[in-house]
Amino acid sequence: MIKGLYAAASAMIAGMNRQNALAHNIANLDTPGFKQIFVTMGEFIHTPVVHPPAATVNAGRMTYVGNLGLGVEPSPDQTIFTQGTLKYTSQQLDFAIEGPGFFRVETPNGERYTRDGRFIRDAEGQLVTVDGYYVLDANGQHITIPDGDVMVIGDGTIYVDNAEVAQIGLAGFANPETDLTPDLPNTFAPVNGAAPDNEELGVINQGYLEMANADPAEMMTQMVMVSRAYEAAQQMVQNQDELLGKTIASLGQI
Repeated sequence: MIKGLYAAASAMIAGMNRQNALAHNIANLDTPGFKQIFVTMGEFIHTPVVHPPAATVNAGRMTYVGNLGLGVEPSPDQTIFTQGTLKYTSQQLDFAIEGPGFFRVETPNGERYTRDGRFIRDAEGQLVTVDGYYVLDANGQHITIPDGDVMVIGDGTIYVDNAEVAQIGLAGFANPETDLTPDLPNTFAPVNGAAPDNEELGVINQGYLEMANADPAEMMTQMVMVSRAYEAAQQMVQNQDELLGKTIASLGQI
């Protein structure tokens, strides 16, 4: 009976975690370069189920039947790094990467990586993100953009009035799902000593932005399914509580 409460309660906790992840994805549907997060579930703990020893057959030995699960628990959030669609904006300082690479940016926490290509010039003419992080060139230095007509080609080389001024730095990771973790808003930090391998970077498209890779219809459908599962687990908790109350009451009458 208590096991049933554990299982139902763990299902409710897991459901809340999935709801939070889906709500985060839905809230960022219009955020360029956003990568959706996904919560997976694993078995919490299990206990072996055995038959008691028989009187004549296998005397003194219990027969193993299987495992009885006691609930589920969410695994660490997983970021899905699939490519989002590219949207044309016509803005000279909007950029989208077609491929697996990341823009290199300097933040208060150190060098970080992002797919959000909404860049602007600050008061000193340096290229920064909309959050104020410095965009880095291929050598890890700040990029200064003088006044003039800006053109950027596929490898990130920047021309102003046909004169080359810098090259936007990109970084690539062989396994971003395990090498990167979300850090500051819409940026990623390396984990476990991971370093860019820069083997596959992609092509930079000027005047485009990469949209979030979360599908609105799919997110809403999953939210409905998770809500229903949460309600079912909640009802199970109530049923188990009522049954436990009746059991205690009946024991008191003995």
